[in-house]
Amino acid sequence: MKFFVDTADTAEIAELAATGLLDGVTTNPSLIHKSGRDFLEVVKEICGIVDGPVSAEVVALDHETMMKEAEILRKIADNVTIKVPLTIDGLKTCKALSGEGTMVNVTLCFSANQALLAAKAGASFISPFVGRHDDVGLDGMQLIADIRLIYDNYAFDTEILVASVRHPIHVLESARIGADVMTAPPAVIKALFNHPLTDKGIQGFMADWAKTGQKIG
Repeated sequence: MKFFVDTADTAEIAELAATGLLDGVTTNPSLIHKSGRDFLEVVKEICGIVDGPVSAEVVALDHETMMKEAEILRKIADNVTIKVPLTIDGLKTCKALSGEGTMVNVTLCFSANQALLAAKAGASFISPFVGRHDDVGLDGMQLIADIRLIYDNYAFDTEILVASVRHPIHVLESARIGADVMTAPPAVIKALFNHPLTDKGIQGFMADWAKTGQKIG
């Protein structure tokens, strides 16, 4: 499963990219607002840090303006993925852009039927929001399972990009189901490294090593 980080904080992105485990980045208007920086400048900087897909979202709601914004965004770098909402105009834009060879991430997916439409429109990625799904009393991971089944039934190339990931269990369940990608905030990705027995084991090894009085090198 590919790991994307969901942030517009370039320092956090650079830190995770240095691990060699980062496959891409997703951003959205809310994350850009949080960064307090110029949108195009941030996207360009991120594209210089990671080689994988970098999702940059259009903010128009009509097809014609979405296409104009997409034209500006995709000129930033070859790895820019245009992010569009799951609306009629969004999927119309998806169809047009994917037909031109541009990667498209269809976002704000909350049903398997919506995911089916996005795949038929040629989306590179579909972004179902599991955390927000859970928030309203539904089962976010069941949504991922349903999309996986449908995509496998018809051999769609669209990759399932699990979004609104809130904790490591979301990551685990996404991997068990067979999602292609997950995107999570930096804190959630860093939490994947943590285990109390790992910490305890390191403490024990270091304590015993100190007793040997030895050094390496």
